[in-house]
Amino acid sequence: MADLAARVHALLFSEGGSLPRKKLASLLECTDSEISEALTTLSTWIEGSGLSLITTDTEASLAVSSETAESVKKAFEKELGREIGDAGLEVLAIVLYRGPSTRSQIDYIRGVNTASTLRNLLARGLLERMGNPEDAREYLYRPTVELLAHLGVSDTKQLPDHATIAGELAAFESKQKESDHGDTE
Repeated sequence: MADLAARVHALLFSEGGSLPRKKLASLLECTDSEISEALTTLSTWIEGSGLSLITTDTEASLAVSSETAESVKKAFEKELGREIGDAGLEVLAIVLYRGPSTRSQIDYIRGVNTASTLRNLLARGLLERMGNPEDAREYLYRPTVELLAHLGVSDTKQLPDHATIAGELAAFESKQKESDHGDTE
């Protein structure tokens, strides 16, 4: 059971949100009762670690414990008090003008790893993460309703020069893919 609890812990951590118990059981190829037992074991393990396990009849999630919540809140407020910087603006521009994008697509356009920038924009409520219907192993990032409202638009197509910039982004990606494809032949 310790191994199963460790694998549940790893999946919940990597998900960064809640997972349905049925999905956990399916991914780990075990029964619902084994998942329940593993969750009980995990809850005991992480007690006092700064994290807590939140479970319902249908879902499980890792969260900051009540004992450490205030420290985490202060750290986030300090971090969110800073400007998003050029990297944040570039990522927002890509997502706003390109449309829902995976991290690898954003990384490709920017030419650098954007994991921390995306995390910052998610924490600020400027972007949201959703499942990718084309590839369940990765997420799509899209602007939040709050970001669009802040920009004074109800649709990204209302952004200045949307058609031109979106077209230039698509042409850039197409050209890069062609040159990458040419390098391998």
